[in-house]
Amino acid sequence: MIFSKVKKLINYIGISLCIVLPVKSQEFTVGWELWYPYQFHNSKNELTGVDIEIFNLIAKKANMTISYVELPWQRHLMYIKSGVIDIAFGASYTEERAQTAYFSIPYRKESVNLFVKKGIAKSIKLEKLSDLANTEYLIGVENGYYYGKEYLQLTNNPKFMARIHGVLDIEQNVKMLMKGHIDGFLADPITMQAFIKKYQLEDQFEQHPLPIYQSDIYIMLSKESCNDNDLNKINNAILALKESGKLSEIIKKNNAIR
Repeated sequence: MIFSKVKKLINYIGISLCIVLPVKSQEFTVGWELWYPYQFHNSKNELTGVDIEIFNLIAKKANMTISYVELPWQRHLMYIKSGVIDIAFGASYTEERAQTAYFSIPYRKESVNLFVKKGIAKSIKLEKLSDLANTEYLIGVENGYYYGKEYLQLTNNPKFMARIHGVLDIEQNVKMLMKGHIDGFLADPITMQAFIKKYQLEDQFEQHPLPIYQSDIYIMLSKESCNDNDLNKINNAILALKESGKLSEIIKKNNAIR
C-alpha cells in the first residue's frame, strides 16, 4: 500500500513538472555582412537596412527568436551547410545551395549590372557576357556572390575567368576602377546608387547596357538545424506581409535612393 502511494506521488510530481516547467524557445542564429543599403549599422550603431528591416518583420510575424552574427558571405554559406548558422537572407537560389538549405518563397527581386567609368560605356564592346572571354577587359566581381546561370556556366571557361578579378566587396571594386586597374565591375544597382550617394561620387560611373542577371531573392534555412515547420512559418509570414503591403513599403522606401 505504501509503495503504491509513493509511486502515485512520483507520477503526480512528474506530470506536474511537465505542466509547469517552461520550454525554452529555439533561438535562430542569422548571419549578416556589411552590404549597404541592405545590411549595415546606422549612425546610432543600430543594425538596419532593407533586408534587416524585412527579416525583422518576418521573424516577428513568425514568432521566431533570432540573434544576428556578422560574418563574410562565403563563410556564411559554409556555416549554413554545416548548421553552425541557421538562417541567411538576401540569397539567390542555386541547385548546389538547395542540397543543404531550404529556400523560402521569394521576398524581393535583385538585378546585377555592369558599371564602368562615366562616358566610356559605348567604347566597351560587349553584347553578351560570353564576349568577355575574347577581349582584354578585366571585370571585377565580389567573391562568393551569385551572378546568374550564364555567369556560373562561364566560370568553367578559363579564357572567361582570365578576364574576371575577384575581391571582397564593392568598395575594393570602386577603388580599382577609379585607379584604372579594372575596366568595370558587376554590382546590384541599388547598392551602387547607395554607395555613390554615401561617398558623393555622382557623375563618376555609368551602367553598361550588357544584360547580366535579374532574379528573385530568398531566405535560406540550414537543413542541419531547421525543419519544414520553420520553413512554413517563414513562408506564411512572407505571404502575410506581402498581402499587407508592408514588404513593398520597405522596398519602395529604399528604392527612392535611385
